[in-house]
Amino acid sequence: MSGSRVLVAGASIAGPALAHWLRRRGAEVTVVERAPGLRPGGQAVDARGVAKEVIRRMGLDAAVRAACTDTAGAHTVDIDGNVVQTFSAEDDGGDGFIADIEILRGDFAQVLYDDTRDGVEYLFGDRIAELGQDADGVDVTFASGGRRRFDLVIGADGLHSSLRAMVFGPHERFIRHLGLVLAFYSVPNEFGLDRWYVEYQEKGSGRSAALRPIQDATRGMALFSFPAAEFDVDHRDVEAQKRLLREQVADLGWLTPRILAHLDDAPDFYLDQVAQVVMDRWSDGRVGLIGDAAFCSSPMSGQGTGLALVGAYLLAGELAAAGWDPAAGFAAYEARMRSFVEDNQEIGRLHVQIRGGAEPDMETLMPLVDRAINGMELPEYA
Repeated sequence: MSGSRVLVAGASIAGPALAHWLRRRGAEVTVVERAPGLRPGGQAVDARGVAKEVIRRMGLDAAVRAACTDTAGAHTVDIDGNVVQTFSAEDDGGDGFIADIEILRGDFAQVLYDDTRDGVEYLFGDRIAELGQDADGVDVTFASGGRRRFDLVIGADGLHSSLRAMVFGPHERFIRHLGLVLAFYSVPNEFGLDRWYVEYQEKGSGRSAALRPIQDATRGMALFSFPAAEFDVDHRDVEAQKRLLREQVADLGWLTPRILAHLDDAPDFYLDQVAQVVMDRWSDGRVGLIGDAAFCSSPMSGQGTGLALVGAYLLAGELAAAGWDPAAGFAAYEARMRSFVEDNQEIGRLHVQIRGGAEPDMETLMPLVDRAINGMELPEYA
């Protein structure tokens, strides 16, 4: 079905990456994003192994690398700031703890948007309010009041996916809290950051504080983690999130008081549970899911961006190979992705356990890490 009309919900990484491949396969693509524009900044994300090959096939290797944080590596320090362990961005061929492709989420989204903006319709400041599907298409009503019909609708709208809740059921059915909370925000670079990520981990507690450099040398990114058996703070209630962070890490030590002093001035504060999305299927009729909306592996896996990029390549390729038949295309995409997703989710769970004091079984862990990074053979689509 040449010119298949596809609506993608979400304009972070998975959505524009999917738009790139759908357009190249001949589809007419619209991306809808509830935010008024691209969201800048955010956490640093990595591309490793097979995900780097997807970037190369997109023709974006140079553009992505030009926007990278240029982090040289990571130091783990004790409470007094003494270095106890060092990791280089060159470790494991650039696929180590600090990847050689490390980029702020917002900067990556900008690269993808710049790549697709001329051939893809973007609708910012809007969202899907209602949809109904039949054997031939999907009728969508937007919050702005517009109504349109598409052949396929794909949710790439993250961990708290509105489209997933609308079509597949409530969030609690699919989100698995891993017992950890992560927060980050930008701070003035009064800490002497110079190409090195620095992290203090309180032994056995799951609490940590870290600072990382970004391309703007006058600023840095602060990160905190702390354990929480349950998590019931609204992901949009920023003031409640800031109170929670202060309550949980105020006594952590190291540079924490100086980092927290900038909390109220942070323009890009983010806090959320470390969680995964576990679903038996990622499609329903003509509606599908991709990225964190379908199979979030949590930030503790280090592979969320890799899963989004690989998933985008496979989903567009399999849909086109199936002649845009949703049943066949979605089934082939899920069959190719499922074990890759499960390995990466296992990495996320193990990392949380290790942060909590568990001793890793290296004989099991290292082959799993290799599968999670390289365990996908990319088909050569026509």
